[in-house]
Amino acid sequence: MSIAENRRARYDYHIEEQFEAGVVLSGWEIKAIRAGQVQLTDGYVLIKDGELFLIGCRINALRSASTHVTPEADRTKKLLMHKAEIKRLVGKVEQRGFTLVPLNLHYKGGRVKADIALAKGKAQHDKRETEKKRDWEREKGQLMRHKVSAKG
Repeated sequence: MSIAENRRARYDYHIEEQFEAGVVLSGWEIKAIRAGQVQLTDGYVLIKDGELFLIGCRINALRSASTHVTPEADRTKKLLMHKAEIKRLVGKVEQRGFTLVPLNLHYKGGRVKADIALAKGKAQHDKRETEKKRDWEREKGQLMRHKVSAKG
C-alpha cells in the first residue's frame, strides 16, 4: 500500500533501476505517516560515508505529538540497504553521472520502506515529449470510449 508518491520524479528523470530501502523513523513520524502527513516531492537521496540519507522528505507532526519530543518536519532520514548494494550505487552515481531519487514510500510487513531509483535528468525537450505522450494517451482513451458508446 502506497503512502506517498513522488510523481515529479518520473517527469524530471529517466528511471534506470529501482531499489527498495528501509527508512529509520522515530515514533512521532510513524504516527504522522499513518495520518497521511507526509510529502515526498522535493526529496532526494544523498550518499555520505557509505550510508544513504533521504533529504527533503517532509513529515508534518500531528498536533497531538508528545510534549517531551521536539518534532522536526524536514529531518534527514537514514535509509537502510545491504552494504554491497550501497557500494554498487556509489559506483554508478560517481562514475556515470546518475542521481538517486525517492519514488515512493510504502508499507511492507508493517514497516515503512522507500523505493529509490537510479536516474538521469531529462532535458527540456524530453519533458515536452513525455507530456505529448501523456496527452495522446488521454485523447486516445477518450476517442475509444466515444467510439464504443457510438456503436451501442
